[in-house]
Amino acid sequence: MGLSDVHAHLTHPRLREQLPEILQRAAAAQLSAIISNGLNPGDNQAVLDLARAHPIVRPALGFYPVDTVLDDMLAAGVDYPREGPTYSAEEGVAFVREHIDQAIAVGEIGLDGYWVPEPFWAKQEAVFCELVKLAMAADKPIIIHTRKRERRAFELLQELGAKRVNWHCYGGKLKLARTIAEHGHYFSIPANARRSETFTRMLQTFPRNQLLLETDCPYLAPEPGQSSEPADVARTAAYAAELWQCTPDEVSEQNSANFHALFDPR
Repeated sequence: MGLSDVHAHLTHPRLREQLPEILQRAAAAQLSAIISNGLNPGDNQAVLDLARAHPIVRPALGFYPVDTVLDDMLAAGVDYPREGPTYSAEEGVAFVREHIDQAIAVGEIGLDGYWVPEPFWAKQEAVFCELVKLAMAADKPIIIHTRKRERRAFELLQELGAKRVNWHCYGGKLKLARTIAEHGHYFSIPANARRSETFTRMLQTFPRNQLLLETDCPYLAPEPGQSSEPADVARTAAYAAELWQCTPDEVSEQNSANFHALFDPR
């Protein structure tokens, strides 16, 4: 197995029309797996359909932290810049429960304190915990998206006993991230790593066997103002090789080993 992108959004409207070319470039960059993360029931279904059509795509089924309480927020008059349907907490959890056997992981899920006001946090936590329990019962890895509430998300994961966890695009303090890493969780490094001090430090100092690569495409591109795509993980791997003073092939081997360690069925 070669390189992998463990957090992509191939169903995003900005990528949809270019998908054949994007997948061709990913294969040319020696990627052998792209995990496309779902955000809600509608997006989860699109992810499953995409994975059936393209073997390189692995489906992760999730419920975006804002989406878990979005209908409540909108009913309360909270402004949120998004178009499209909303889903109840029950609908979002039910979809994951009913299709979890088709998923390589549960994600992205987590807590959001940036867009979500504090009065909605208790419900958001309850939905998060329910999804974590579903993942654990099915022995599926968990892909975390958390913004401004990293410590609380980690506390809940510890309370629930979750072990197979990857933190996507970690945005909290490095000291907390090191504590999380000590508990065996993984971190996926996005394609903007070369221009990010935090991600550079993570590549330099975190255990190499707990690091994965991602793009969060179409976001977090190597260059500002561009769209990212899975092939960009090769640029991150090249940067890691510079920092580790090793060959790109050695980075690819480590990436492959880490992917299998977290995502292979137990």
